[in-house]
Amino acid sequence: MDLKPTKPLSGFIELLPSQQRCFDYCAAKMQNVLRLAGFSMLDLPAIERAEVLTDKDNWDEIETQMFLFQKGDTKMGLRYDGTVGLSRYVAGHLNDLVFPFRASQFSKRYRGERAQRGRYREFYQMDLDIMGINSLSTNYDAEIISVISRALDSVNEFIGPNVVHVGSRPFWDALFDYLEMNADQKKSVFVLIDKKDKMGDEDFAEGLKEALNNTDKENVIKSVFVDGYENFVGKSEKLDAAIAELTDFMKVLDGMGVKNAKIDLSIARGLAYYTGLVFEFKLTDHPELGTAAGGGRYENLASKFSKTKIVGVGAAIGFSRIFASMLENNQIDLTRFLNPVDVAVLVMGNNNVAYASGVVNSLRDAGIVAVSYLDTDKKFKNQIEYADKIGAKFAAIIGDDEVAKNVIALKNMESGNQETVSVADAIKNIKVK
Repeated sequence: MDLKPTKPLSGFIELLPSQQRCFDYCAAKMQNVLRLAGFSMLDLPAIERAEVLTDKDNWDEIETQMFLFQKGDTKMGLRYDGTVGLSRYVAGHLNDLVFPFRASQFSKRYRGERAQRGRYREFYQMDLDIMGINSLSTNYDAEIISVISRALDSVNEFIGPNVVHVGSRPFWDALFDYLEMNADQKKSVFVLIDKKDKMGDEDFAEGLKEALNNTDKENVIKSVFVDGYENFVGKSEKLDAAIAELTDFMKVLDGMGVKNAKIDLSIARGLAYYTGLVFEFKLTDHPELGTAAGGGRYENLASKFSKTKIVGVGAAIGFSRIFASMLENNQIDLTRFLNPVDVAVLVMGNNNVAYASGVVNSLRDAGIVAVSYLDTDKKFKNQIEYADKIGAKFAAIIGDDEVAKNVIALKNMESGNQETVSVADAIKNIKVK
């Protein structure tokens, strides 16, 4: 009989224990930042109706981007992001929630696209959103950025410093109107702006020429990336409003303690969601990872679920993109996560298991990580080798004599020193260490 493969499917992640401990530690640190900022942690369904996940009717067209399946007459799919499910949830609980509503999610997402470096088919994302009814101050956009900055800073010992690039969809909308561009031109140029960093200046200029075929308009758009937006003050009311919004927003960010922000009008984000200010976080020491977190304001996403206008600002932190990639490439020192066990309890003889189990419970009650070796027929050599391999700081050796005297033989695995002590004294010694 042929053995079945042990390697996971392409685009699916498996971490070794020390890697997973680091992954979980960083997740807990970042989630605590969100908790302290008053975000409610939600655990929404991984499976949604296909009609919730997409507005498209062509099943074949969306099949390449999502994991879709059908049970009976119901078409379903695995969630590919957190915002769509959240919009459905908020629209369905309008009378149960207090607005502005703060929500966070940390869960696996699924995308059927081709797996590549830093992009997985199954991945963890950490989302945070603030939603309001009818309106929502841009101060909340600033708070989202502030909280993400604090979350990333909480694990900067592993990932280093970060910087946030802030863009403005209203600025581009206003500029396109000022240049009297039609809808198709606007869409084409938005896509070019969103891909500008990857395209390079020459390809970007060629794309503008193809989309606009107007040298003056092309030069105006290119000038934004050279001279900034100041030259457009006074050109139109919409431009003035967009520029004022962005300028004031940067001041609010600074007041919230975000000192790592800069205006970057090449940040456009995807066309489907965002209607206002947008932003992306980059890791200064790891540019190869691309965008570590990103988001912005959306005003129309919940409209297919409710006639009530729900305005939101949200962002996703690419948790797997950051940590799984770095762990797989050995970019994080895992020394502190290699040996999580404080005490290996070694049991000499099956008749001593009950006593040893009581010792283990006492150690765990005291907050000490204790692991039992319960193959009691194994020789002492095998058991002490196990304690060494798992990196236990101590070995608690329990044989007939220890049980008779109600003590344990406590061996310091680093120094080799061994002493016979009560369980209470053992707990004191282990905690001192």
